[in-house]
Amino acid sequence: MSRNISKSHISTALFGIALLPFSQVGFASKLEPVTLRASQTDFGGVGLMQMPSGRMAPEGEFNIGVNINDDYHHYYTSLQLMPWLETTIRYTRVPDMLYNSNPDYSGDNIYTDKGIDFKIRLLEESYWLPETSIGVRDFGGTGLFDGEFIAATKRFGPVDFTMGIGWGYIGQSGNITNPFCKASDKFCDRDGAYKGKGGSVDFERWFKGPASIYGGIEYQTPYQPLRLKLEYDANDYTGDFPYTRGGKPMPQHTPWNVGVLYQLGDWGDAKLSYQRGDTLTFGFNLYTNFNDMKAIWRDEPKQTVMARPSSENTDWEQVAKELRSNAGYKQSTIEQIDGVVVVTGEQVKYRNREEALDRAARILANNTSEDVTTYRIVENRNGIELTSTDIDASQYKKVVNNDYIGAHLNDATKVSNPEPEESTMHLATNKHRWNAGISPVLAQSIGGPEDFYLFNLGFNTDANAWLTDNLEISGSIYFNLVDNYDKFNYVEQNPHISNFAVPRVRTLFRAYVHDNPVRLNRLQLTWFEQPANNIYTQAYGGYLESMFAGVGGEVLYRPLNANWAIGLDANLISQRDPDSWFGTFNEPYFYYDGYNASNCKPGQVHCQAYVLDKGTTGQLAGYYMPQWSWLEDTLFKVSAGKFLGGDNGVRVEFSKQFKSGMIVGAFATMTDLTTEEYGEGSYNKGFYVSIPFDVMTVKPSTSRGTVAWQPITRDGGQTLNRKYQLFDVTNARNVWY
Repeated sequence: MSRNISKSHISTALFGIALLPFSQVGFASKLEPVTLRASQTDFGGVGLMQMPSGRMAPEGEFNIGVNINDDYHHYYTSLQLMPWLETTIRYTRVPDMLYNSNPDYSGDNIYTDKGIDFKIRLLEESYWLPETSIGVRDFGGTGLFDGEFIAATKRFGPVDFTMGIGWGYIGQSGNITNPFCKASDKFCDRDGAYKGKGGSVDFERWFKGPASIYGGIEYQTPYQPLRLKLEYDANDYTGDFPYTRGGKPMPQHTPWNVGVLYQLGDWGDAKLSYQRGDTLTFGFNLYTNFNDMKAIWRDEPKQTVMARPSSENTDWEQVAKELRSNAGYKQSTIEQIDGVVVVTGEQVKYRNREEALDRAARILANNTSEDVTTYRIVENRNGIELTSTDIDASQYKKVVNNDYIGAHLNDATKVSNPEPEESTMHLATNKHRWNAGISPVLAQSIGGPEDFYLFNLGFNTDANAWLTDNLEISGSIYFNLVDNYDKFNYVEQNPHISNFAVPRVRTLFRAYVHDNPVRLNRLQLTWFEQPANNIYTQAYGGYLESMFAGVGGEVLYRPLNANWAIGLDANLISQRDPDSWFGTFNEPYFYYDGYNASNCKPGQVHCQAYVLDKGTTGQLAGYYMPQWSWLEDTLFKVSAGKFLGGDNGVRVEFSKQFKSGMIVGAFATMTDLTTEEYGEGSYNKGFYVSIPFDVMTVKPSTSRGTVAWQPITRDGGQTLNRKYQLFDVTNARNVWY
């Protein structure tokens, strides 16, 4: 059964949503006051009460939480991305206000504000100095809850003290004069409007307008699970959204807030606070640490190296099977070139290549005579050779027997570009030409107008066959199990669309899923080739994803062990007809339910959609993995070109890998569409978590699943969900995941 899962941002892996943050593989083992969890780092923005602290959590700390009171429902997820950088995605729902007064627009869905926060550490806590940080809230939202702060936090035994200064929503009470106002008059006032359709970064508002001093105390009681909190609130709530938009007032009877926090274990907290003298807030947090996750594998033991056989009397077919089961090299061939035994195969078991090479070398050492001087492991994927590792047989024996201090596998290995070789003896082949399996699919959008959470859940039945070593035919059929896209009202009504700036390349999603629950998801032919050293190519054609058919290709330049690469893809595409497995649109307008050109004029969005009957898309992409200590284990991808809707622009993607192999990433795409043409959200952006299977299963694996989400789905800045990305295919060139 196949264990591969699509890495697209439309079809995402289900695994990990329930299991990932809260399974037993990832928790610290102590309940000590000095071991800070995510909930202990803030007096509130996304923690217990309102005011942010200057403290940072340990790197990799991941926190999901909710705070509920009569005025707001706060939902958030926070991640300590770097030792010096905390990031937060936050959704604030307002129970007493509708998303929009027009029921055709959003029905009875209540108002939801989306925001992104970050906090940067300026000083790390020492004996004399407090931990000091600067932060910005809601920098990519509507500006309703935006604010900035500088905060310092110092621990004295069981007591943590915080003092800070806030601007914007944090400092609404204005209990001091804005210190920046003394330097320039432009800091004295804060513009109440926000850019575009929301979602834009408005630097012009930062550190302007009212400013306030705030402070707080956290006390760790002798009973370790219990902590008490007291804070002085710098917001007087006179500018809050429910009040200014004609809702109920939010009087502040006192600026003092109190709270208690009870740690449930190494996985969560329950919280209760009393705010403004009249508001009771309940919340909880669930958390883990992406660096500390440990997998417990039931794996075959490494072979013990025995005395090498004196003569060649080896069952090479059995050796090929052992290389697959014990060392993880599948689709392998074994050949001999004079004194070199060459194993060529795809690594599917160990992300740590040293582990794989060590296991393979042990197997070969036990099955080759003294005439063999070198074990050569050539790692390939999809028929293209990626790396060639020579292991000196005699030196390896010294390493495995620890004949000297500090013996290491690298002492016996040399990695190079694979070179064409002519075998003098073919020994064994262990190849399977076809594969089939089932992969779960979750597509989701959070914070949209129709409903807070839109989703579809189903599964793909996948199959592929290799016609040659380099030519694959593959396909999948999607079965939709459950969804709520009947609320996604783009198809029958279009109050969201006010122009035909771009075709409906993504916002017809309901028609592809809810209205057609069993569909041909993909059927394509793919050819891989390596025309020269460091250059890799693919060409493909067919039904490339659920919404588009076409032909295209990609070329990638990626030097061995380099921390950078450059790629280019180009595609001719047509949008697929959602009501047909094999049909595509042959006109640029799609008419709903019997409407036609005689009774529906161009621009009448209630009866037709502008679709992509034919078009082109492609990007030039650069990949860079910094070698800087303050950006360890990160990847930047910057691509520029033409997107699905015909808009042109740049997409920037950043991802961070933690010690467990978990990868967290975000992307943003800015194109030549205006904010009005793009619609709500102003520009395309999203987030994802890439989960290695081997932190959730009892067996090692190089397979991964991706859980992704976008704040809101629009048609600008969208990319083709290609089955293969050459940067991922060639990962062995400089292992990223």
